[in-house]
Amino acid sequence: MRNKRNKYLSEQIKRIHRESRRIYGCPKITKELHSQGIKCGHNRVARLMKKLNINGIQKKKFRIKANLNNQKLRISPDLLSGIDLNRPDKVWVSDITYIPTQEGWVYLSGIMDLYSRKIKGWALRSTLRTRLIIEAFLKAVSNNLPEPGLIHHSDRGTQYSSYDYLELLQRYKTLSSMGRTGNCYDNSAMESFWATLKSELNVKNVFKTKEEARLAIFDYIELFYNRKRMHGSIGYVSPVDFEERFKYDNARQKVSAILG
Repeated sequence: MRNKRNKYLSEQIKRIHRESRRIYGCPKITKELHSQGIKCGHNRVARLMKKLNINGIQKKKFRIKANLNNQKLRISPDLLSGIDLNRPDKVWVSDITYIPTQEGWVYLSGIMDLYSRKIKGWALRSTLRTRLIIEAFLKAVSNNLPEPGLIHHSDRGTQYSSYDYLELLQRYKTLSSMGRTGNCYDNSAMESFWATLKSELNVKNVFKTKEEARLAIFDYIELFYNRKRMHGSIGYVSPVDFEERFKYDNARQKVSAILG
């Protein structure tokens, strides 16, 4: 009976690992089994994964670098201290990273919702100009329609401190917030996402073309990370599911208040 059960669990573990793009390790596979009504303990899953030679991808620890820029740039205050993250589209964090291809570097800008960890907007370009982050922000605004008073947090990089970008934020009634010099952990959620993306996309195997990189990043962010990938900091659900849960709970509370 036990052997039969182990055989069944092994098949389910292989299926979940395959569906996760061979990314999930033992904790997330166990959580996914439980969410599908399959009862099993963490230790048993670990033993079976070891027997099956199945491992999750371990992302490298990200290195956070302080960004010390020309102080003549317009620097915004840090607005994150003590803030209550109680809903989506209250705080967005943004950052830029580099992706290697055989045709040269491409630059990826992303905007993450700090409440749900959902990537709200992103852009990929061959040059590191302000237009890169403008495109990412406009996509995020167009797709999510945030209310006035949204906080946009970033480092003090020249793109984020530029007149064009700060004027854009003001136009959309968005408050600019920048990490304090020497306190670069303010933007750690985006730094962590870059480490995850690069590890799970295995960017060490350099993309042949910039277009190949763009398609892979689109597939990862839009089809996998936002919609399917479990995130430990939000209760092992996907960012989309976490926001949907908030909307459902919020709507239920409003109905209850109306009905008394």
